[in-house]
Amino acid sequence: MTYVEFQRHVGKAGLTIKAFAELVRMNRISLSNYAKRGEVPSHLAVIAALLGEMADQGIDYRVVLSRIDIASKKPRGAGKNGRFGGNPARELDRFKEDGPTKQSH
Repeated sequence: MTYVEFQRHVGKAGLTIKAFAELVRMNRISLSNYAKRGEVPSHLAVIAALLGEMADQGIDYRVVLSRIDIASKKPRGAGKNGRFGGNPARELDRFKEDGPTKQSH
């Protein structure tokens, strides 16, 4: 689905892009980045289309979604603790005298 079509469905549901992102527990900027690509992933397209159709049919999607425990999406590359990178306190022994030597390329 194109981003423009996605925006139309989100608007039919009475939402802004920011409100949609909050509803599905996504980072608003991650969602807005799809505008640059011109398309949204199919799972977001399905959600937007269903929300727009539910609004057209007079069904309050907020009641339906309130019954679901939606977990926040972790940033890409996030580790177990939800942060980027490793454990900075862990000592790297790659270049220690008693550790492995540098490998030649």
